[in-house]
Amino acid sequence: MQILRTAFWVLILVLLLVFTAFNWKPVEVQLWENMIVETKVPALVIIAFLIGLVPTWLLHRGTKWRLQRRINQLESAARTTAANRSAPPHATTGDVATDTVVAEPAPAAPVRPEPDNPVDPVPSDDR
Repeated sequence: MQILRTAFWVLILVLLLVFTAFNWKPVEVQLWENMIVETKVPALVIIAFLIGLVPTWLLHRGTKWRLQRRINQLESAARTTAANRSAPPHATTGDVATDTVVAEPAPAAPVRPEPDNPVDPVPSDDR
């Protein structure tokens, strides 16, 4: 990609040099009513090119810088989150005696549902 960028700028430079060679003539530019500037045509072209290029380039660089900072910030947050998830649930203090892992209690035995017609454990004498 760098070679294409270099080739593009070399092509622009060559075209500018050819344009300069064929148009090296003085021209008069009237800035205000009483102010006239005599300059060469290539100087006007270069100045106009830079007036268009520099603000756009600065905007591009500023946006790229801002987005790169945001990407770095998000990557840092993702690394921190991943490190916190892989860390053990207890805090380590470095002291072997205090670094005890508390086991979670086993789940309670499931409760059996009561039947709809429970059998009376004590027989009645009403019969």
